[in-house]
Amino acid sequence: MPVISCGGMRYQFKWQDVPLEQVPPENQQNLEDTIRRSVELGINHIETARGYGSSERQLGLILPKFPRHRIIVQTKIAPNADPAKFTAEFEDSLSRLRLDYVDLLALHGINNEQVLEWSIRPGGCLAAARAIQKRGLARHIGFSTHGSREVILQAVRHDADGGFDYVNLHWYYIYQRNWPAIEEAARRDMGVFIISPSDKGGMLFDPPPRLVELCRPLHPIVFNDLFCLLRPQVHTLSIGAARPGDFDLHVQAVEMLHKAAELVPPIVERLDKALRDALDHELLIDPYELDLPRWEKTPGEVNIPVILWLRNLVRAYDMKKYAQMRYNLLGNGGHWFPGHNAERAGELPLAQACAHSPLAPHITRWLAEAHQMLGQEAVKRLSQSDS
Repeated sequence: MPVISCGGMRYQFKWQDVPLEQVPPENQQNLEDTIRRSVELGINHIETARGYGSSERQLGLILPKFPRHRIIVQTKIAPNADPAKFTAEFEDSLSRLRLDYVDLLALHGINNEQVLEWSIRPGGCLAAARAIQKRGLARHIGFSTHGSREVILQAVRHDADGGFDYVNLHWYYIYQRNWPAIEEAARRDMGVFIISPSDKGGMLFDPPPRLVELCRPLHPIVFNDLFCLLRPQVHTLSIGAARPGDFDLHVQAVEMLHKAAELVPPIVERLDKALRDALDHELLIDPYELDLPRWEKTPGEVNIPVILWLRNLVRAYDMKKYAQMRYNLLGNGGHWFPGHNAERAGELPLAQACAHSPLAPHITRWLAEAHQMLGQEAVKRLSQSDS
């Protein structure tokens, strides 16, 4: 595996599954140029998913042109209550990709207890994936997740049906909560893929001046890549390239890997200090660890830890654009980004719900501040958009 992977959710034509004849030639050419540039650079792991609209169909026009041994291809299929449907969708994906097999097959989006149960119960979708593997249609079986650390750990520790060979998950400087899951995966010799370190990791392709200054002499993308890859437990970063030039900063990071241990710690120290200074000792360094209720057990399903985390990012690093995008996705993100924002916080007994947390006396004021700072029109996930 290369240390940088080419993610397939940003160069496709549409998030809807459209026939190839509807794909404009210029879009297909850009996709093919992106893939060719990726492979030229040694980024020969190409990642896509059944749920990425036209991505698989479009990749099917370019991937078979490469010698099969030169590329590592991953697709992802969402688990559901019917393993036969999972298998049928995989077979359709393989047909779209025009390949005889994929190197990596992931159960896509093990984000909550329900999807986990569909995946790992006897005869479930993990068993179906292992049956696909026995047919020679997939080499390795893993899972991707936007879920809670607790759900991820349950999946990582699962042993029946061979367990999982690898995990795709979120972990980067601004969100380090999943580190215990990475450590557990490493103990089990699982591959660890970091999802979307530049986009979900802070929209680092459009960083605020404050963050740029704190990350000097590195670009925030280069810093974040090195921050992740400095850990030997992390094997690859999945980069959602939209065009050939999107790899350039990541290549810079790889060229600096031999200096990562020297370059990263001073920047981490500055970023950590900026967070402490901005929060004025408000006990909000890690809202997840301060006895706040989970979103599903909070009145109005308000996702308090996420909202306070986003508020922190704005106060410390001026990451308002990123925080607004994530904040206004609350209520529309399904199990990929669950819970609601603080629009109705003033009507709900949230301080009472947080009674066991040292933050309880401040919750109502901080949530109101966050909503005033971040509230805009609702945002949809990319897969729900019209383009």
